[in-house]
Amino acid sequence: MKLVRISDSGLATYGVLLQGDIPFAVTLEDPWKNNAPNVSCIPAGAYKCVRVQSPKFGNTFEVAEVPGRFAILFHRGNLEDDTHGCILVGEMFNPVLGRPGITASKEGFAEFLHIVGMTNVFQLEIVEAL
Repeated sequence: MKLVRISDSGLATYGVLLQGDIPFAVTLEDPWKNNAPNVSCIPAGAYKCVRVQSPKFGNTFEVAEVPGRFAILFHRGNLEDDTHGCILVGEMFNPVLGRPGITASKEGFAEFLHIVGMTNVFQLEIVEAL
């Protein structure tokens, strides 16, 4: 799977998730703040993602072995306030309450889980196209 970051507004980082060459969802992350925990997106690179059961988000995946970070999850959410350093998954880029956001997060996250299927581990490549 590949996450292509396409824009950093200074308030949020927008991206597109691809399975192979096919885009299937949009993402919202915190802006780059030197990989600071809970307020920054993670560095571009290759990561192993492992299925976890989050107390707050349920069945999801953690981006493992991020230098200086832990508990970086894929999950539902609409605003940069929802990210806390994680990767939000949705279907559309849309302002929410006048702020950078994504919508149809429930549907986008369900599609993400459908695409990863029964696998417990997958490789994620994060690239910058900014």
